[in-house]
Amino acid sequence: MSWTTVRVRPATRRDDVLAALFAAGVGGVQEDGDAYVTQIDEHFDIDALRRAVAEADPGAEIGTAPLPDVDWAEAWKRGVTAHAVGGLVVTPPWLAAGTDPARTIVIEPEMAFGTGEHATTRGVLALLQSVLRPGDRVADLGAGSAVLSIAAAKLGARRAAAIELDPDAIGNAEANVAANGVSDCVTVVLGDAATLLPLVAPVDLVLANILSGVIRGLLPSIGAALAPGGRAIFSGIMESERNEMLDALRAAGWRVTEERTEDAWWTVAVVRA
Repeated sequence: MSWTTVRVRPATRRDDVLAALFAAGVGGVQEDGDAYVTQIDEHFDIDALRRAVAEADPGAEIGTAPLPDVDWAEAWKRGVTAHAVGGLVVTPPWLAAGTDPARTIVIEPEMAFGTGEHATTRGVLALLQSVLRPGDRVADLGAGSAVLSIAAAKLGARRAAAIELDPDAIGNAEANVAANGVSDCVTVVLGDAATLLPLVAPVDLVLANILSGVIRGLLPSIGAALAPGGRAIFSGIMESERNEMLDALRAAGWRVTEERTEDAWWTVAVVRA
């Protein structure tokens, strides 16, 4: 299907022109300086649009230009890059050639969160490399793409439960686990973390890259699921929430062992005090 860009520059009656564009059936309008810009497909009645604009503002200028044919899937892929975090690399499949499989986490970018593009994912991966001990049993809460569970497996975890509430993310997570050759170690589980944590306990390490409010609510469940000497890494926390989260952790009996900030995001490693 071919598309056309329509640029409308009102003379005096901007609000009337905008209303006329929507009334004519355009799906969305962007402001570019003093002009309104929209895209229409080959089936759209451009003459009706011109009439509607002229009636709303006789002095308005209308220009059209064909929209270049773009392979949006390929354009999107070019925006996804590989990320080196310490000794690990997180990469989409098309950039994985030449990397060390033992230290490379291959993630197919889809709807699931966790491609290495976000600072919170990188924060957990960075701390994971100093916190995880070989043979650890891991629970990954809000696993998304399962990137953190896969990283734990490649760093020597005995087993990891990738717990995810969103059913739409499960297929992507399972495919990523299989593609990285860690199916014998990582199990993807659909369900609520508070319900499932007691079923996978005891664990030595909990990973939770989720909203700070959710983490605070889960602290009792996380503490109960940990074996003696157990640890946790939390992210998804804005730097501006750091002091509030520190207060909550202290009140719940946790001690900070390591922390990391990137952009506006704070990641923290803790143990039971």
